[in-house]
Amino acid sequence: MTGPPASFVVNPGIRISGEIRMPGDKSISHRAVMLGAIAQGVTEVSGFLDGADCLATLAAFRAMGVQIDCPAPHRLVIHGVGLHGLKAPTAALDLGNSGTAMRLLAGLLCGQQFDSALVGDHSLMRRPMDRVGAPLRRMGARIRTRDGRPPIEITGRRTLQGVAHELDVPSAQVKSAILLAALYALGRTSVIEPAQTRDHTERMLVAFGVPVLRDGATISIRGPATLQGCHIDVPGDFSSAAFFIVAGIIAGRAPLVIRGVGVNPTRTGLLEILRLMGADIRLLELGESGGEPVADFEIRRGSLRGIAVPRELVASAIDEFPVLFAAAAIAEGETIVTGAAELRVKESDRIAVMADGLGRLGVRVEVLADGMRILGGPVGGGVVESRGDHRVAMAFAVLAARAASPVVIRDVHYVSTSFPGFAGTARDAGLQLEEEG
Repeated sequence: MTGPPASFVVNPGIRISGEIRMPGDKSISHRAVMLGAIAQGVTEVSGFLDGADCLATLAAFRAMGVQIDCPAPHRLVIHGVGLHGLKAPTAALDLGNSGTAMRLLAGLLCGQQFDSALVGDHSLMRRPMDRVGAPLRRMGARIRTRDGRPPIEITGRRTLQGVAHELDVPSAQVKSAILLAALYALGRTSVIEPAQTRDHTERMLVAFGVPVLRDGATISIRGPATLQGCHIDVPGDFSSAAFFIVAGIIAGRAPLVIRGVGVNPTRTGLLEILRLMGADIRLLELGESGGEPVADFEIRRGSLRGIAVPRELVASAIDEFPVLFAAAAIAEGETIVTGAAELRVKESDRIAVMADGLGRLGVRVEVLADGMRILGGPVGGGVVESRGDHRVAMAFAVLAARAASPVVIRDVHYVSTSFPGFAGTARDAGLQLEEEG
C-alpha cells in the first residue's frame, strides 16, 4: 500500500493477548518541541511521537529558524533560540490536522516581534478557535479569525500583560495557550479551571526552569520568563493505550501487557470509569519518566456493566470517550454520559459520529446535548463512517472484535496523525484488522 489506507476491515474474534508498547505521548511531544525551541541551550527529546500532528509542529519551528536534528528514530536535538529568537516565517504555518498545535502556537506567537498566520487542513479549518483568541486578546494580543475559525492571523510587536482568566469550560489547550503567552507577558498570569485538566504544560515548564504556582484550581506563572534547555523523556501515550485497554477487557484471550505508558492523573479518568464498570486493570512497575508518572498495564478480559459516568471524571477522560462509548456498547445495562459537550468540537462531532456508527451496528443509543445514553447488547456487523476522526476510527476497530460479523470502518487515513503504526500494533495484539486502499 503506497498511501494511507481508506478503510479498516475488522473480523470479530476473542484473540487479544501478548505484550505491546505504545508510541510516544502526543501532547507531551508537541510541548517538548515548543518549549525546547524557545529555551536557551540544547534540549534533547527521547520517545518523540513522529505522527503527522507532531511533525507539523516540528516543521513550524523549523520554518521559524530553529535547528532541530533527528539523530535516531524518536529522538530530537533542539537547538533553542531563546524567548525572542524565533524568526518570521515566510508563509503561513500549516498545522495539518492538529488542533493542539494551532491553539498552543496561537499563545506562543502572540509575544513575537513578527506577524504570523496559522492554517490547517479542511478539518482543522472548521474548528472553533475564538475561545483561545478571547483570553489572549485580554492580554493585549491582536488576533483575527474568520467567524471564530482559522486561519488565525496574529499581529506581532504587542506588549502582553498578565491577567487572571477563568475558563468557561475545562480545556487544557486553552489553558496552555494562555500559559505560553504568559511567558512573554508582564507580571503574573493566572488561569482558573472549573475542573482540573491535563497538566503537561505546567510539569514541562517546571522542567525548563519556570516556576509554576498551583493554588487549588488556580495555576499562575510570572513573566517574562527564561527557559533552560533540558532532557525530556516522552512516555507512551495513554490515549493510544486506551484502545488496547478496552480491547483487552472486551476481547481478551489471555492477559494483555502494555509497557511504559504515561499515567499522569489528569489523563487517566478512563481507568476510574472502566473500574466502576467492573474492569480488571492492574498497574505494574510504577515509575517516572521526564517528570511524568509511568506504568505498565496488565489487562484481563471481564464483563462490564453500564453506569452513569461521574461528571467529575469527564475532563480527565475527554479524549478517550470514543473508545469508552465502544465499551459501553457491549456492557450490561445502560451507560449515561453527560457534561461532555467538548466532544462536539473535536476532530469531528464525536457525539454525533459515534452515535451514528453505533446505530449502524445495531446498538441502541440516545444522543444528548452534552453526551449520550447507550444500552449495551449485541453488536452487529456492517459499515461505519469515522468522518476522518482518528479516535473514532480506532474505537470502532476495537468494538469490531465483539461484532457478530465483519465491520468496515471508512475514512481512516487520519489515524496516523496520533498513532502511526496502529494497524500493525493492533495485529500484534491479536486484532484481526486489514487495511484497504
